[in-house]
Amino acid sequence: MIFEMWGDNGVPADSFYQIRPECINDVPVSRFKIKPGKTLSPRKWHAAFTEEGYLDIGKILRRIYRGGIHPSIRGEVWEFLLGCYDPKSTFDEREQIRQRRRLEYARWKEECRQMFPFVGSGRYISSPVITDDGQPIQDPSVLLESNPDKGLVLVPQDNYRSSSIDARNNLEKVTDKRVIQWLLTLHQIGLDVIRTDRTLVFYEKQENLSKLWDILAVYAWLDKDVGYGQGMSDLCSPMIILLEDEADAFWCFERLMRRLRGNFKCTDRSVGVETQLSNLASITQVLDPKLHKHLEQLGGGDYLFAFRMLMVQFRREFSFCDSLYLWEMMWALEYDPDLFWMYEDARRAPTSAESSRGKVKSIRQCGKYERENMRTGAKNSETPLPISIFLAASVLKDKSSKLLHEARGLDDVVKILNDMTGNLDAKKACSGAMKLHKKYLRKAKKT
Repeated sequence: MIFEMWGDNGVPADSFYQIRPECINDVPVSRFKIKPGKTLSPRKWHAAFTEEGYLDIGKILRRIYRGGIHPSIRGEVWEFLLGCYDPKSTFDEREQIRQRRRLEYARWKEECRQMFPFVGSGRYISSPVITDDGQPIQDPSVLLESNPDKGLVLVPQDNYRSSSIDARNNLEKVTDKRVIQWLLTLHQIGLDVIRTDRTLVFYEKQENLSKLWDILAVYAWLDKDVGYGQGMSDLCSPMIILLEDEADAFWCFERLMRRLRGNFKCTDRSVGVETQLSNLASITQVLDPKLHKHLEQLGGGDYLFAFRMLMVQFRREFSFCDSLYLWEMMWALEYDPDLFWMYEDARRAPTSAESSRGKVKSIRQCGKYERENMRTGAKNSETPLPISIFLAASVLKDKSSKLLHEARGLDDVVKILNDMTGNLDAKKACSGAMKLHKKYLRKAKKT
């Protein structure tokens, strides 16, 4: 992808993520603008590295919070924010890790291809290929008229119908339960892929859709406990756009899922995100008891109306560009310099990089939100609350008066919150979240 370099002050960042002409009037205009002196520029980014490649992450975090990241370097900066790489590593060490991971991804992808030949073929599927008991569905490339009650429809995929039928006809009855479960998810991934960021020119290309499908299919196979859940395509899509190499995009997504996979972990009785919704209810009860009581009276005490916000990290509440800006601010505020080592398997890490472990953490290298948790002792609790919960609380606080005066039922609550789409300011929301976080910690300390 070709990016422009610095332009005039206040250049809108939308120009880097081209919208399909027929969709221009349907998408909100982004508020995020590239601001020289505030936005992290390529020059400032490269200047933050020493000759060997060590990164002064502290400087970078402050700049990101002030003005976001220039789109031309967003992908490589995100790799650090998400813990793909240790800022205390060298250029050579990171290149070794990158190459090892690319090989690892290629191996996993081949493993998936052996089970289902569409993986890595440049195509994707959006109709079922197997039944619940492992019987292959011979021709799923048309509307399955024999099962109209299931509503299984395949969106046409150009000229690939005949070859896809041949590929699927080679499937034999599957008996392995894990393989059956994985094969059952592939069409759902396809259905979600064709709905994801469909207003972007980027996804007019079949190869980009199939890349997104491949990554989600491989991830679903590897994560035995969670597999695939709706919403993951929204989280993965930006990685595909920002990082040219598919394996690099996969690892960025995998690191993001380390933070969020709990939201997708379902049992017969609950959905993982319910824990965060419960935390949001507790925070609102402390910080805005009047609103909390009103929501309870309307039957919304479970806060399910905020489900989407937390599940896909506000992707639907902001324009595409603003959601990326919001994410990078959140990650910069939460940044922990030990993130890489929390995620990485130490036995596979380069020996020279391992020497950075065990050192006292520099508070200067931590994000502002992380520092606040360290200062108040919240970091010592079992699981510190993520900033996303306070962001949701900030959004509710901002709409508190409207919700109190206009919401007479849960439908009104949902409508008021949906009307915010495209009208929220990411920087203001983050600032509000930080203020609420401080206030909550103060009040919690007193109780």
